[in-house]
Amino acid sequence: MEKKVIQEIILWQQGFIRNIKLQKRDIRIEPTGNYVFVGIRRAGKTFMLYQHIQQLLNEGHDIREILFVNFEDERIVDMKKEDLHILIDAYRELFAYEPIIFLDEIQNIDGWEHFARRLADEGKRVFITGSNAHMLSREIASTLGGRFFLQEIWPFSFAEYLEFKGLRLDEHWLLSPQKADVVRLLGDYFYFGGLAESFSFIDKRLWLTSLYQKVFYSDIVIRKSIRNERSMALLIRKLADSVMQPTAVKRLQNILQGDGTQISRTTISTYLSYLQEAFLCFSVSNFTDAIPQRALMQKHYFYDNGILNLFLINPESKLLENLVAIYLLRKYGEGVFYYNRNVEVDFYIPSEQLGIQVSYSIADLETRKRETSALVKLNAFRPLKRSLIITYNEEDLITVNGQAIEVVPIWRWMLENEP
Repeated sequence: MEKKVIQEIILWQQGFIRNIKLQKRDIRIEPTGNYVFVGIRRAGKTFMLYQHIQQLLNEGHDIREILFVNFEDERIVDMKKEDLHILIDAYRELFAYEPIIFLDEIQNIDGWEHFARRLADEGKRVFITGSNAHMLSREIASTLGGRFFLQEIWPFSFAEYLEFKGLRLDEHWLLSPQKADVVRLLGDYFYFGGLAESFSFIDKRLWLTSLYQKVFYSDIVIRKSIRNERSMALLIRKLADSVMQPTAVKRLQNILQGDGTQISRTTISTYLSYLQEAFLCFSVSNFTDAIPQRALMQKHYFYDNGILNLFLINPESKLLENLVAIYLLRKYGEGVFYYNRNVEVDFYIPSEQLGIQVSYSIADLETRKRETSALVKLNAFRPLKRSLIITYNEEDLITVNGQAIEVVPIWRWMLENEP
Protein backbone atom coordinates (compact mmCIF):
# COMPACT_ATOMS: atom_id res chain seq x y z
CA MET A 1 0.00 0.00 0.00
CA GLU A 2 1.63 3.27 -1.16
CA LYS A 3 1.69 6.23 1.21
CA LYS A 4 1.15 8.55 -1.74
CA VAL A 5 -2.31 7.09 -2.35
CA ILE A 6 -3.26 7.57 1.29
CA GLN A 7 -1.96 11.13 1.21
CA GLU A 8 -4.04 11.90 -1.90
CA ILE A 9 -7.13 10.57 -0.12
CA ILE A 10 -6.45 12.64 3.02
CA LEU A 11 -5.91 15.86 1.07
CA TRP A 12 -8.96 15.34 -1.14
CA GLN A 13 -11.20 14.71 1.85
CA GLN A 14 -9.96 17.84 3.60
CA GLY A 15 -10.96 19.95 0.60
CA PHE A 16 -14.29 18.20 0.19
CA ILE A 17 -15.41 18.37 3.81
CA ARG A 18 -14.95 22.12 4.13
CA ASN A 19 -17.42 22.82 1.32
CA ILE A 20 -20.13 20.18 1.72
CA LYS A 21 -23.57 21.43 2.82
CA LEU A 22 -25.34 19.39 5.50
CA GLN A 23 -28.66 19.16 7.27
CA LYS A 24 -27.72 19.11 10.92
CA ARG A 25 -28.90 16.06 12.84
CA ASP A 26 -29.39 16.22 16.59
CA ILE A 27 -26.95 13.56 17.78
CA ARG A 28 -24.87 14.50 20.79
CA ILE A 29 -21.17 13.70 20.78
CA GLU A 30 -19.13 13.81 23.98
CA PRO A 31 -16.33 16.41 23.62
CA THR A 32 -13.55 13.96 24.49
CA GLY A 33 -15.19 10.71 23.38
CA ASN A 34 -14.22 8.19 20.72
CA TYR A 35 -17.10 6.73 18.69
CA VAL A 36 -18.14 3.77 16.59
CA PHE A 37 -21.21 4.66 14.50
CA VAL A 38 -23.13 1.81 12.88
CA GLY A 39 -26.28 1.47 10.78
CA ILE A 40 -27.67 0.50 7.40
CA ARG A 41 -25.83 1.80 4.37
CA ARG A 42 -26.76 5.37 3.42
CA ALA A 43 -28.38 6.04 6.81
CA GLY A 44 -26.12 9.07 7.22
CA LYS A 45 -23.13 7.75 9.15
CA THR A 46 -20.59 9.45 6.89
CA PHE A 47 -22.51 12.71 7.07
CA MET A 48 -22.46 12.47 10.85
CA LEU A 49 -18.66 12.46 10.60
CA TYR A 50 -18.77 15.44 8.23
CA GLN A 51 -21.11 17.26 10.61
CA HIS A 52 -18.78 16.72 13.55
CA ILE A 53 -15.74 17.80 11.54
CA GLN A 54 -17.46 21.04 10.53
CA GLN A 55 -18.33 21.59 14.18
CA LEU A 56 -14.68 21.12 15.11
CA LEU A 57 -13.66 23.63 12.44
CA ASN A 58 -16.20 26.13 13.78
CA GLU A 59 -14.67 25.66 17.22
CA GLY A 60 -11.27 26.68 15.91
CA HIS A 61 -9.64 23.43 14.80
CA ASP A 62 -7.56 23.47 11.60
CA ILE A 63 -8.66 21.36 8.62
CA ARG A 64 -5.11 20.02 8.51
CA GLU A 65 -5.82 18.18 11.77
CA ILE A 66 -8.36 15.99 9.99
CA LEU A 67 -7.33 12.51 8.86
CA PHE A 68 -10.36 11.12 7.01
CA VAL A 69 -10.27 7.84 5.05
CA ASN A 70 -13.21 6.08 3.41
CA PHE A 71 -12.41 2.37 3.15
CA GLU A 72 -14.78 1.91 0.23
CA ASP A 73 -12.40 3.96 -1.91
CA GLU A 74 -11.39 1.57 -4.68
CA ARG A 75 -7.74 2.53 -4.29
CA ILE A 76 -7.53 0.91 -0.85
CA VAL A 77 -10.09 -1.92 -0.98
CA ASP A 78 -7.30 -4.48 -0.57
CA MET A 79 -5.94 -2.92 2.61
CA LYS A 80 -5.34 -5.34 5.49
CA LYS A 81 -5.06 -4.69 9.20
CA GLU A 82 -1.28 -4.96 8.88
CA ASP A 83 -1.38 -1.91 6.57
CA LEU A 84 -3.44 0.36 8.81
CA HIS A 85 -0.38 1.91 10.46
CA ILE A 86 0.43 3.46 7.06
CA LEU A 87 -2.48 5.87 7.58
CA ILE A 88 -0.68 7.55 10.48
CA ASP A 89 2.72 7.44 8.76
CA ALA A 90 1.29 9.03 5.60
CA TYR A 91 -0.41 11.78 7.59
CA ARG A 92 2.72 12.62 9.58
CA GLU A 93 4.67 13.13 6.38
CA LEU A 94 2.11 15.77 5.39
CA PHE A 95 1.42 17.63 8.63
CA ALA A 96 2.97 18.31 12.04
CA TYR A 97 -0.43 18.29 13.79
CA GLU A 98 -1.82 15.60 16.08
CA PRO A 99 -4.52 14.08 13.84
CA ILE A 100 -8.20 13.66 14.67
CA ILE A 101 -8.94 10.37 12.94
CA PHE A 102 -12.07 9.44 10.98
CA LEU A 103 -12.26 5.90 9.55
CA ASP A 104 -15.34 5.45 7.36
CA GLU A 105 -16.84 2.01 6.50
CA ILE A 106 -13.96 0.07 8.03
CA GLN A 107 -15.98 -3.11 8.71
CA ASN A 108 -14.45 -5.11 5.85
CA ILE A 109 -10.99 -5.03 7.40
CA ASP A 110 -10.82 -7.95 9.80
CA GLY A 111 -9.12 -6.97 13.02
CA TRP A 112 -9.75 -3.21 12.65
CA GLU A 113 -10.74 -3.05 16.33
CA HIS A 114 -7.18 -3.77 17.48
CA PHE A 115 -5.89 -0.80 15.47
CA ALA A 116 -8.68 1.39 16.87
CA ARG A 117 -7.87 0.30 20.41
CA ARG A 118 -4.19 1.17 19.97
CA LEU A 119 -5.05 4.64 18.66
CA ALA A 120 -7.32 5.25 21.65
CA ASP A 121 -4.63 3.96 24.04
CA GLU A 122 -2.25 6.50 22.52
CA GLY A 123 -4.73 9.26 23.39
CA LYS A 124 -5.92 10.01 19.87
CA ARG A 125 -9.50 11.06 19.03
CA VAL A 126 -11.03 8.40 16.77
CA PHE A 127 -14.37 8.18 14.97
CA ILE A 128 -15.36 5.04 13.08
CA THR A 129 -18.35 4.01 10.96
CA GLY A 130 -19.49 0.64 9.68
CA SER A 131 -22.49 -1.02 8.07
CA ASN A 132 -22.46 -4.15 10.15
CA ALA A 133 -24.07 -4.79 13.53
CA HIS A 134 -21.25 -7.19 14.39
CA MET A 135 -19.34 -4.02 15.23
CA LEU A 136 -21.59 -3.81 18.28
CA SER A 137 -20.84 -7.38 19.34
CA ARG A 138 -19.51 -8.30 22.76
CA GLU A 139 -16.17 -9.49 21.44
CA ILE A 140 -15.45 -6.24 19.60
CA ALA A 141 -16.69 -4.15 22.53
CA SER A 142 -14.34 -6.17 24.74
CA THR A 143 -11.39 -5.48 22.44
CA LEU A 144 -12.19 -1.77 22.37
CA GLY A 145 -12.00 -1.92 26.14
CA GLY A 146 -14.60 0.71 26.98
CA ARG A 147 -12.65 3.39 25.13
CA PHE A 148 -15.37 3.94 22.52
CA PHE A 149 -19.03 4.92 22.61
CA LEU A 150 -21.04 2.58 20.34
CA GLN A 151 -23.92 4.40 18.67
CA GLU A 152 -26.47 3.40 16.03
CA ILE A 153 -27.37 5.84 13.26
CA TRP A 154 -30.87 5.44 11.82
CA PRO A 155 -32.47 6.72 8.63
CA PHE A 156 -34.14 10.12 8.96
CA SER A 157 -37.11 10.35 11.29
CA PHE A 158 -40.29 11.94 9.97
CA ALA A 159 -39.46 15.19 11.77
CA GLU A 160 -36.01 15.24 10.13
CA TYR A 161 -37.63 14.53 6.77
CA LEU A 162 -40.00 17.48 7.20
CA GLU A 163 -37.05 19.71 8.07
CA PHE A 164 -35.23 18.49 4.95
CA LYS A 165 -38.31 19.55 2.97
CA GLY A 166 -38.15 22.99 4.56
CA LEU A 167 -41.02 22.52 7.01
CA ARG A 168 -40.16 23.62 10.54
CA LEU A 169 -43.17 23.08 12.77
CA ASP A 170 -44.21 25.84 15.13
CA GLU A 171 -45.74 25.28 18.56
CA HIS A 172 -49.34 25.33 17.30
CA TRP A 173 -48.86 23.46 14.02
CA LEU A 174 -51.88 21.20 14.62
CA LEU A 175 -54.12 24.29 14.49
CA SER A 176 -52.40 25.91 11.49
CA PRO A 177 -52.03 25.23 7.75
CA GLN A 178 -48.83 23.35 8.63
CA LYS A 179 -50.98 20.35 9.56
CA ALA A 180 -52.06 19.96 5.93
CA ASP A 181 -48.42 20.22 4.84
CA VAL A 182 -47.48 17.44 7.27
CA VAL A 183 -50.17 15.10 5.89
CA ARG A 184 -49.21 15.95 2.30
CA LEU A 185 -45.51 15.24 2.90
CA LEU A 186 -46.20 11.96 4.69
CA GLY A 187 -46.75 10.05 1.44
CA ASP A 188 -43.19 9.93 0.09
CA TYR A 189 -41.75 9.19 3.54
CA PHE A 190 -44.32 6.43 4.09
CA TYR A 191 -43.65 4.66 0.77
CA PHE A 192 -39.96 5.42 0.19
CA GLY A 193 -38.49 5.63 3.69
CA GLY A 194 -36.00 7.86 5.44
CA LEU A 195 -32.69 7.33 3.62
CA ALA A 196 -31.83 10.94 2.91
CA GLU A 197 -29.81 10.35 -0.25
CA SER A 198 -33.00 9.14 -1.96
CA PHE A 199 -34.95 12.33 -1.22
CA SER A 200 -33.60 14.23 -4.23
CA PHE A 201 -34.16 11.42 -6.74
CA ILE A 202 -37.20 11.38 -9.01
CA ASP A 203 -37.01 7.59 -9.42
CA LYS A 204 -36.60 6.69 -5.76
CA ARG A 205 -37.46 3.06 -6.40
CA LEU A 206 -34.50 2.69 -8.77
CA TRP A 207 -32.14 4.18 -6.16
CA LEU A 208 -33.53 1.93 -3.41
CA THR A 209 -33.18 -1.14 -5.65
CA SER A 210 -29.53 -0.29 -6.23
CA LEU A 211 -28.96 0.15 -2.50
CA TYR A 212 -30.69 -3.14 -1.68
CA GLN A 213 -28.51 -4.98 -4.18
CA LYS A 214 -25.41 -3.42 -2.61
CA VAL A 215 -26.48 -4.53 0.88
CA PHE A 216 -27.52 -7.97 -0.36
CA TYR A 217 -24.35 -8.78 -2.27
CA SER A 218 -21.64 -6.83 -0.41
CA ASP A 219 -22.85 -7.04 3.20
CA ILE A 220 -24.50 -10.46 3.13
CA VAL A 221 -23.62 -12.77 0.21
CA ILE A 222 -19.95 -11.85 -0.21
CA ARG A 223 -19.10 -10.92 3.37
CA LYS A 224 -20.74 -14.06 4.78
CA SER A 225 -19.67 -16.35 1.90
CA ILE A 226 -23.26 -17.39 1.16
CA ARG A 227 -23.29 -20.26 -1.32
CA ASN A 228 -27.05 -20.53 -1.59
CA GLU A 229 -27.76 -17.03 -2.82
CA ARG A 230 -31.19 -18.03 -4.16
CA SER A 231 -32.41 -19.22 -0.76
CA MET A 232 -31.24 -16.05 0.94
CA ALA A 233 -33.08 -13.91 -1.62
CA LEU A 234 -36.22 -16.01 -1.19
CA LEU A 235 -36.00 -15.71 2.59
CA ILE A 236 -35.90 -11.90 2.37
CA ARG A 237 -38.94 -11.88 0.08
CA LYS A 238 -40.85 -14.13 2.46
CA LEU A 239 -39.99 -11.92 5.43
CA ALA A 240 -41.28 -8.89 3.53
CA ASP A 241 -44.50 -10.68 2.67
CA SER A 242 -44.95 -11.76 6.31
CA VAL A 243 -44.19 -8.44 8.04
CA MET A 244 -47.46 -8.39 10.02
CA GLN A 245 -47.49 -12.08 10.95
CA PRO A 246 -45.50 -14.10 13.49
CA THR A 247 -43.43 -16.57 11.52
CA ALA A 248 -41.78 -19.72 12.85
CA VAL A 249 -38.29 -20.76 11.76
CA LYS A 250 -39.76 -24.15 10.81
CA ARG A 251 -42.29 -22.41 8.55
CA LEU A 252 -39.50 -20.52 6.81
CA GLN A 253 -37.61 -23.78 6.39
CA ASN A 254 -40.63 -25.41 4.73
CA ILE A 255 -41.00 -22.48 2.32
CA LEU A 256 -37.37 -22.58 1.25
CA GLN A 257 -37.39 -26.37 0.91
CA GLY A 258 -40.49 -26.04 -1.24
CA ASP A 259 -38.25 -24.21 -3.69
CA GLY A 260 -36.22 -27.38 -4.03
CA THR A 261 -33.37 -26.53 -1.65
CA GLN A 262 -32.42 -28.59 1.38
CA ILE A 263 -31.77 -26.22 4.24
CA SER A 264 -31.71 -26.71 8.01
CA ARG A 265 -33.42 -24.66 10.67
CA THR A 266 -30.00 -23.80 12.05
CA THR A 267 -29.04 -22.32 8.69
CA ILE A 268 -32.29 -20.33 8.58
CA SER A 269 -31.52 -18.89 12.03
CA THR A 270 -27.99 -18.05 10.88
CA TYR A 271 -29.35 -16.32 7.77
CA LEU A 272 -31.70 -14.25 9.93
CA SER A 273 -28.75 -13.15 12.06
CA TYR A 274 -26.91 -12.08 8.89
CA LEU A 275 -29.88 -9.89 7.87
CA GLN A 276 -29.81 -8.25 11.27
CA GLU A 277 -26.06 -7.71 11.09
CA ALA A 278 -26.51 -5.94 7.74
CA PHE A 279 -29.22 -3.70 9.26
CA LEU A 280 -31.72 -4.99 6.74
CA CYS A 281 -34.20 -6.66 9.12
CA PHE A 282 -34.94 -6.85 12.83
CA SER A 283 -37.20 -9.11 14.87
CA VAL A 284 -39.79 -8.75 17.62
CA SER A 285 -40.63 -11.65 19.97
CA ASN A 286 -43.82 -12.76 21.69
CA PHE A 287 -43.89 -11.45 25.26
CA THR A 288 -45.67 -14.55 26.54
CA ASP A 289 -43.09 -17.01 25.18
CA ALA A 290 -40.42 -18.37 27.49
CA ILE A 291 -37.08 -16.69 26.81
CA PRO A 292 -35.49 -19.81 25.18
CA GLN A 293 -38.49 -20.03 22.80
CA ARG A 294 -38.62 -16.40 21.69
CA ALA A 295 -36.26 -16.82 18.74
CA LEU A 296 -38.37 -19.64 17.26
CA MET A 297 -41.49 -17.58 16.48
CA GLN A 298 -41.01 -13.89 15.71
CA LYS A 299 -42.35 -10.99 13.71
CA HIS A 300 -39.78 -9.61 11.29
CA TYR A 301 -39.53 -6.02 10.12
CA PHE A 302 -37.29 -3.94 7.86
CA TYR A 303 -35.10 -1.04 8.97
CA ASP A 304 -36.50 1.20 6.23
CA ASN A 305 -39.92 1.36 4.58
CA GLY A 306 -38.43 2.13 1.19
CA ILE A 307 -36.53 -1.15 1.01
CA LEU A 308 -39.52 -3.14 2.33
CA ASN A 309 -41.75 -1.55 -0.32
CA LEU A 310 -39.55 -2.99 -3.09
CA PHE A 311 -41.10 -6.40 -2.39
CA LEU A 312 -44.78 -5.53 -1.82
CA ILE A 313 -48.03 -5.29 -3.75
CA ASN A 314 -50.85 -3.34 -2.04
CA PRO A 315 -48.32 -2.39 0.64
CA GLU A 316 -50.18 0.09 2.84
CA SER A 317 -51.03 -2.05 5.88
CA LYS A 318 -47.58 -3.64 6.00
CA LEU A 319 -45.77 -0.35 5.57
CA LEU A 320 -47.82 1.21 8.37
CA GLU A 321 -47.00 -1.55 10.85
CA ASN A 322 -43.35 -1.58 9.77
CA LEU A 323 -43.06 2.16 10.38
CA VAL A 324 -44.54 1.78 13.87
CA ALA A 325 -42.08 -1.04 14.57
CA ILE A 326 -39.12 1.14 13.51
CA TYR A 327 -40.14 3.93 15.84
CA LEU A 328 -40.73 1.57 18.74
CA LEU A 329 -37.37 -0.13 18.26
CA ARG A 330 -35.60 3.24 18.21
CA LYS A 331 -37.31 4.30 21.43
CA TYR A 332 -37.50 1.07 23.45
CA GLY A 333 -34.92 -1.26 21.90
CA GLU A 334 -35.23 -4.81 23.21
CA GLY A 335 -38.25 -3.79 25.29
CA VAL A 336 -40.58 -4.12 22.28
CA PHE A 337 -42.78 -7.24 21.98
CA TYR A 338 -45.97 -8.43 20.42
CA TYR A 339 -48.52 -10.24 22.59
CA ASN A 340 -50.05 -13.57 21.62
CA ARG A 341 -51.79 -15.67 24.24
CA ASN A 342 -55.58 -15.80 24.23
CA VAL A 343 -55.42 -12.49 22.37
CA GLU A 344 -53.06 -11.10 19.73
CA VAL A 345 -51.92 -7.47 19.96
CA ASP A 346 -49.49 -5.99 17.44
CA PHE A 347 -47.13 -4.38 19.98
CA TYR A 348 -46.77 -4.51 23.74
CA ILE A 349 -44.29 -2.38 25.72
CA PRO A 350 -44.32 -3.83 29.26
CA SER A 351 -42.11 -1.10 30.73
CA GLU A 352 -44.72 1.48 29.73
CA GLN A 353 -47.79 -0.73 30.12
CA LEU A 354 -48.55 0.27 26.55
CA GLY A 355 -50.60 -1.75 24.06
CA ILE A 356 -50.70 -0.81 20.37
CA GLN A 357 -52.80 -2.03 17.49
CA VAL A 358 -51.99 -0.91 13.96
CA SER A 359 -54.72 -0.59 11.35
CA TYR A 360 -54.62 1.46 8.17
CA SER A 361 -58.27 2.40 8.73
CA ILE A 362 -60.93 1.56 11.30
CA ALA A 363 -63.80 3.14 9.37
CA ASP A 364 -65.25 -0.34 8.89
CA LEU A 365 -67.23 -1.28 12.01
CA GLU A 366 -65.97 -4.88 12.07
CA THR A 367 -62.37 -3.68 11.90
CA ARG A 368 -63.03 -1.13 14.62
CA LYS A 369 -64.55 -3.80 16.87
CA ARG A 370 -61.70 -6.25 16.26
CA GLU A 371 -58.95 -3.72 17.05
CA THR A 372 -60.61 -2.34 20.20
CA SER A 373 -61.56 -5.80 21.43
CA ALA A 374 -57.93 -6.96 21.30
CA LEU A 375 -56.81 -4.07 23.50
CA VAL A 376 -59.67 -4.64 25.94
CA LYS A 377 -58.71 -8.30 26.27
CA LEU A 378 -55.03 -7.46 26.74
CA ASN A 379 -55.95 -4.99 29.46
CA ALA A 380 -57.74 -7.81 31.30
CA PHE A 381 -54.54 -9.91 31.30
CA ARG A 382 -51.98 -7.12 31.56
CA PRO A 383 -53.39 -3.81 32.85
CA LEU A 384 -52.53 -0.99 30.45
CA LYS A 385 -51.79 2.62 31.25
CA ARG A 386 -52.29 3.53 27.62
CA SER A 387 -54.06 1.84 24.69
CA LEU A 388 -53.46 3.00 21.10
CA ILE A 389 -54.74 2.25 17.64
CA ILE A 390 -52.39 3.81 15.08
CA THR A 391 -53.98 4.51 11.70
CA TYR A 392 -52.85 6.27 8.55
CA ASN A 393 -55.02 9.37 8.93
CA GLU A 394 -57.86 8.79 11.41
CA GLU A 395 -58.19 10.22 14.90
CA ASP A 396 -60.66 9.48 17.67
CA LEU A 397 -61.07 8.58 21.33
CA ILE A 398 -63.03 5.38 22.00
CA THR A 399 -64.15 4.25 25.45
CA VAL A 400 -64.98 0.58 25.99
CA ASN A 401 -66.00 -0.59 29.48
CA GLY A 402 -64.25 2.40 30.97
CA GLN A 403 -61.02 1.80 29.02
CA ALA A 404 -59.88 4.77 26.92
CA ILE A 405 -58.48 3.79 23.52
CA GLU A 406 -56.77 6.54 21.56
CA VAL A 407 -56.96 6.43 17.76
CA VAL A 408 -53.94 8.35 16.46
CA PRO A 409 -52.79 9.01 12.87
CA ILE A 410 -49.26 7.84 12.14
CA TRP A 411 -48.00 11.33 11.23
CA ARG A 412 -49.02 12.76 14.59
CA TRP A 413 -47.78 9.74 16.56
CA MET A 414 -44.33 9.90 14.91
CA LEU A 415 -43.95 13.60 15.61
CA GLU A 416 -45.00 13.12 19.23
CA ASN A 417 -42.56 10.23 19.64
CA GLU A 418 -39.52 11.74 17.98
CA PRO A 419 -36.52 9.52 18.85
